[in-house]
Amino acid sequence: MTQRTAPPSRTRRVPRERRAVDVRGWLGGVRLSGFMVIMLGLVVLAAFVLVPTIGTYVDQRQQIAALVAAVEVTQDEVDDLEAQRERWQDPAYITTQARERLYYMKPGEVVYLVDDDLPPAQVPQEEGPVSDELEQTKTDWMSQLVRSVTEAGLSQTVRAPSIGVPDQPSESPAESPAGG
Repeated sequence: MTQRTAPPSRTRRVPRERRAVDVRGWLGGVRLSGFMVIMLGLVVLAAFVLVPTIGTYVDQRQQIAALVAAVEVTQDEVDDLEAQRERWQDPAYITTQARERLYYMKPGEVVYLVDDDLPPAQVPQEEGPVSDELEQTKTDWMSQLVRSVTEAGLSQTVRAPSIGVPDQPSESPAESPAGG
């Protein structure tokens, strides 16, 4: 029995110069049978037939999705309009709307209109949503309460200016300029 040795796992390649590939020799080694040509022709024909069909299918699916979304939006609008129509069937709602929008009143009622004369900067902003979580205050409320009460007690009373008498600042001895 002769022992066979395993071929080396790696062969050393010696860098070669770049050679031009002989295309004629390569193409000469490819053998084409009649069956292979027919099958290749069928694959190319199927690609030409199916690619536009698949593109049309994808476009139609996108259009269907857009139309479904539009139907959902329209259905929401229809539901809102139906709810509004049902509200207008209620006499109490009609009375409330007439009072709020048209300022109608019943005989003998006194109506007070409050004009919102706040500048836009002082109009209260919308409050954020109320959360269920407990939060710890950042300051001590007791010290703030004591500070507020002390400042209110120590503040000086402000007098309304007299009519016809020009405003003259009163100087207290502590506020008088030095040197006099």
